[in-house]
Amino acid sequence: MKYKVTVFGVKDTSENIVTFIQENICPVDLIITISPEVTKKNQVSGYKGLSGMREKYGITVHQADSYFLTDEKTQRFLEENEFEIGISMGWQRLIPPSVLDRFQYGIYGFHGNCGYLPFGRGRSPLNWSIILGDTRFNLNLFRYDEKADSPNIFATEMFSLTPHDDIRTAQYKNMICSKNLVRKLLLAYQQGNITVRTDSRDFDSWYGKRTAADGKVDFRCRTREIYNLVRGVAAPFPGAYAWVGEGEECRITLWEAHPFDEMIDFSGYRPGEVIDIFDGRLVVRTVDGSLLIDRYECGREIHPGDILR
Repeated sequence: MKYKVTVFGVKDTSENIVTFIQENICPVDLIITISPEVTKKNQVSGYKGLSGMREKYGITVHQADSYFLTDEKTQRFLEENEFEIGISMGWQRLIPPSVLDRFQYGIYGFHGNCGYLPFGRGRSPLNWSIILGDTRFNLNLFRYDEKADSPNIFATEMFSLTPHDDIRTAQYKNMICSKNLVRKLLLAYQQGNITVRTDSRDFDSWYGKRTAADGKVDFRCRTREIYNLVRGVAAPFPGAYAWVGEGEECRITLWEAHPFDEMIDFSGYRPGEVIDIFDGRLVVRTVDGSLLIDRYECGREIHPGDILR
């Protein structure tokens, strides 16, 4: 069988882009995703099963038994069918050459940073951009090859990262720009005129892999650094965290926070100390001021004088 348009995805953003293509551009013939069992072996923040797309739109859904698409079932499926163009959204693994070579017009995916590829290759670029305090994000739609985030650029769109954004609102902006880019790509595909630019003049740099443990807050850091971390790993990611005592029940997850005040004299408090509590919100001392923790979870009650560490 020949599949014209295929979407690779494992997240709610994958479902969003499938719906957009299906309802606004052209039919999606195939979704390649992973089974729920595979997620137990792989950290997939925001995982969303996509089997519902079969019932909703009649789209064929193939659930791979390997996130790297190397399982026998998937390899056999690829060998027995033909494919034209692929779009990857929320697929956080390299797609191997054995899969890339099966697509007549290639597989295209998204990657961005504050600069231009190959600057900012690697993992979790949107999270890193917020954590590092970047104020813009340059989103590329590029053709995959065997390397990570190669500068095979079809088109780009840029959006701002404001001090008010967290990772979820940044994802909203990312999705809007992704839809614009997908529309351009599929129009070029339908016209048989996909042009890819490979003449980047930038240099390689890499974002490292992030895990849940990287969300640990160090209150010896500046307020802005802590704020950027909290908003950069907010839901649907695991969240920033600290400890307020011993034991798992003393773990506090910081879901929302913002800089509070940098002029009030808090020198009588230690960095990380809870200064006061208003309407269930914690005022916490930082090195250069204070942070207001607007929303948090903890297995024990927090009191003024407690130290977050």
